[in-house]
Amino acid sequence: MKGFKYNRWLVLVIVIGLLAALAIGFQRHAVERANRQVDLAIDYEGLQELAQREGLPERVVLEKAKEAGITSLAVYETTFKKLNDNGKAAAIDGSKILESYHAGTLEDPAWRQLVASGKIDGKEVYVVGHDPQTYREVKEDLLRRLGSDRVTALQVGGEEVLAVKAHYDSFLKMNLGMPTDEMKAVNDAGFHVLARPSNYEDCTPDDVKAVFARLDGFDVSEIVFSGQQTLGAPKALQTTIDEMKARGINLGLIEAVTQLQFYKQDGMEELAKGLGYDHVARLIPKDEQPKLKIDTAVERWSNTDEERNIRIDLLRIYDKPSPNMSLMETNMKYFQETHDKLVAHGYTIGKAGTFAVYDASKVLRALVMLGVAAAVVLYLSLVIPRLNARTRYQHILFVVFGLLAAVPVLMGNGSKIRVVAALASANVFPAIAVIFQLDRVRAYKEKARIALPRLIVTAAIALFVTGALSYIGAAYLSASLADTQYFLEFNIFRGIKLTFVLPLILVGIAFLQRFDIFDGRMDDTEGVVEQLRRILDMPVKVKTLLVMLVVLVAGVVFVARSGHTSGMPVSQTELRFRAFLEQAFYARPRTKELMIGHPAFMLAAMAALRKWPTMVFFALVLVATIGQGSMVETFAHMRTPVYMSFMRGIGGIVLGAGIGAAAMILVELWQAIMARAGKKESKAD
Repeated sequence: MKGFKYNRWLVLVIVIGLLAALAIGFQRHAVERANRQVDLAIDYEGLQELAQREGLPERVVLEKAKEAGITSLAVYETTFKKLNDNGKAAAIDGSKILESYHAGTLEDPAWRQLVASGKIDGKEVYVVGHDPQTYREVKEDLLRRLGSDRVTALQVGGEEVLAVKAHYDSFLKMNLGMPTDEMKAVNDAGFHVLARPSNYEDCTPDDVKAVFARLDGFDVSEIVFSGQQTLGAPKALQTTIDEMKARGINLGLIEAVTQLQFYKQDGMEELAKGLGYDHVARLIPKDEQPKLKIDTAVERWSNTDEERNIRIDLLRIYDKPSPNMSLMETNMKYFQETHDKLVAHGYTIGKAGTFAVYDASKVLRALVMLGVAAAVVLYLSLVIPRLNARTRYQHILFVVFGLLAAVPVLMGNGSKIRVVAALASANVFPAIAVIFQLDRVRAYKEKARIALPRLIVTAAIALFVTGALSYIGAAYLSASLADTQYFLEFNIFRGIKLTFVLPLILVGIAFLQRFDIFDGRMDDTEGVVEQLRRILDMPVKVKTLLVMLVVLVAGVVFVARSGHTSGMPVSQTELRFRAFLEQAFYARPRTKELMIGHPAFMLAAMAALRKWPTMVFFALVLVATIGQGSMVETFAHMRTPVYMSFMRGIGGIVLGAGIGAAAMILVELWQAIMARAGKKESKAD
């Protein structure tokens, strides 16, 4: 029988690296715990609409929203569509003025005189102000956006009117700067202003300064830029950075619809870097929220804030009332329950919290790199018999790998080597954890049949031990990547799909090096290559092809359903099951662990100790590896707090062990039933 030794020196380096990784992990946890404040926001226009729908004074709705826990109101740039509605200014189509004149319905003599003198152009838009402050702001912004050659002042009956060369319908939608009257109303009602300015075409530093001058004097919680560009892009971004720094205003970035990174806005990365990542908060607008029941929407806010480091919750009003409730009551219930849910989860409500700038010590990170190098060499020694027998070669490989991994980190670089180390941690450590149990199986000598209760306990203990060993890889992965840019998802780990497959390959190689999957022998006559050759030479029946097709489809579904961009649908039954798990556990365990990987591990233990065919044992071991790999891969989602990822894996092991135990009992009962049926047939014969 091939015997594989575990190099103690390599194990010692792994332990030292683990201590460094845990130190980084505790530092990360402290940074995450310090960022627990959420800005609960809603569009100011949304509350205005709610007041109109309910026939209530705007003041009453604002008071109720404040009482329900809303802290900021999002204020967007004004448009003539809004100004035409509120009556503070008006944009009149020149063609309509001419039409009224010729129809005899234009009564104002001043306007009639302008038409008669040929000063009214049907292709122009005429801006009339009814509120002096609003008119001044509109004029200022129009001159900035369109220039003096397109904006001309006329006198109509002693009042100034602007003649604008513009397409009327497009003009109504044009952004016209932040409205000071709305911002004042928001602050007077006790809310912060969540400012949503847009960029100017060919934006200049003077344009940027004008925007911030208009914000002066108002209580602004954050700025979340509207449109596909941040203010100042592409040539005046430094001015935007300077103006935001001078006022201490944080930047809100909108999470992409794929739930990864951000909605792309030109200049956002330069702004974030210039401001400092400790002045950036993630925002998610719940566009699908009105389709959800209130309790579901509330639960989603809680989950997204916890799992994805969202710190600005931009809610939307419900436009249809819940049963036996008014529209006002429906929305206030929604606001209040969202607020209460977040508070119950340990959040405070106010201006959005941000992460402190964090980057681990170079020395600690270098020790982590050395530990990963040791783990890679250890794995190689556990699948290559000649290398396993030559410790000197193992040490040489470790020195080479260790220098390549640690030196760049110590020099202050190493961003790419950290990603490689994370990828290695996510794949090698789960493989070593499973291989360790395979070697224990090979060393097992007891001949007597083990009773089912003892077998279940043995399998459960083995699962917990294997999970603990896999968690070493999780600690390494987290420590390799931990910094503020990963917490905010400016950087993401891009090897997740590979981690669903590679551990299976690594374990498969180790298994074939230890077991003969055809007859169960454990000797030196065959290895990986020879067994693969025998597999390729096997005659294949049609039913075997069908089984292989089913396995292939299951594998594709397994990989495709992981992540956020596959588009693979999830059934309503599974969604309800997930919701139940979210309620029952601190963090919802992953389905591939509790329903697939961990039960398969328990059955694999049963297969090994009950001497099932080696091919069956091999298949169960590979499926069991899915659970171990998934436990580690969870930590690759760096936006999720490390403690939450840890508890997710623990919940998966506990529940998965229970499901596995139930599966073992069912298999035992099935075998007993089949055995009795066989005896009856024998007696009948």
